[in-house]
Amino acid sequence: MKLSPRATGLVAAVVTVLIWTSFIIIARASTAYTLRPLDIVFVRTCGAAAVLLPWAWWLMRPARQRGEKVGSLWGLSPLPWRITVLAGFFGSMMYGLLAYSGFFFAPAAHASVLMPGSLPLWTSLLAWVLLRDRIGKTRALGLLCIVGGDLLVGGASLLKAFEGGQVWVGDLCFMTAAFCWSVYGVLVRRHGLDPVRATMAITAFTSVAFLPAYGALAWAGWVNSGLALAPWQELLFQAAFQGVGSVAISGITFTLMVRHFGPVRSTMITAIVPGLSALGAVLLLGEPLHWNLVVGLALVTFGILFGVLSTLKATPK
Repeated sequence: MKLSPRATGLVAAVVTVLIWTSFIIIARASTAYTLRPLDIVFVRTCGAAAVLLPWAWWLMRPARQRGEKVGSLWGLSPLPWRITVLAGFFGSMMYGLLAYSGFFFAPAAHASVLMPGSLPLWTSLLAWVLLRDRIGKTRALGLLCIVGGDLLVGGASLLKAFEGGQVWVGDLCFMTAAFCWSVYGVLVRRHGLDPVRATMAITAFTSVAFLPAYGALAWAGWVNSGLALAPWQELLFQAAFQGVGSVAISGITFTLMVRHFGPVRSTMITAIVPGLSALGAVLLLGEPLHWNLVVGLALVTFGILFGVLSTLKATPK
């Protein structure tokens, strides 16, 4: 049975919210184990590549058999070279490097506010600049709430930097990771990328640009890596959840959201992620929820909801 575009978008939204919420909690919990941030990116890419690259090869096989020139990166990516590099650099490699590094400095509650919370801010600004999307009064009010929430969380940790704290480093990583993912979302909308092919392409780029270089550095002992020390259960779990779940499944569902709802509305739909992941961090990880986090979380959530209201008003009946 073929789902309608609306049903497809709603299913994609539910799956994306569940995986994104789990991603924040699991990524923070992973800091207590063996793997380092770049190790997790390495294992994540291996897990995603094991599923997506053979699929990409099979997807392009009919065109190759007809003698057509298809894809790039030696047949690993189904998209042209330029789009593969841009989308892969921002949506896979840099996002992963920044996000996982952030969890080693800042708690999951900060990530709950600053990553999914900042997506509407960055996406709205990028869509305004690149796609000429109009920012109405209601959405502008929502963006101001998001900025206020981000400042409450990130500003507090920045002040503690003068006392020797390092949480601000993680907060900066989270904000920059959200920017990178927003760039990817806008690229998907601007070029009308197919969700499956886009996810294959960004995985192919990271597999070529990151895996060999980091694997060689880790093997030579030139980077602080836990790949050789981690038990196989940890490696398998991270490859399955971070690679297959966070990259392959949520990458496709997020791209489906962008195609059906647009980049701004898609990020607005994830309004529930900050609250769910912050609550999960308190209940499952025992993290404290200080007043600035509570107020910042509320401001970010209200800001996203204002954005949802503005897009719903702008949507033709």
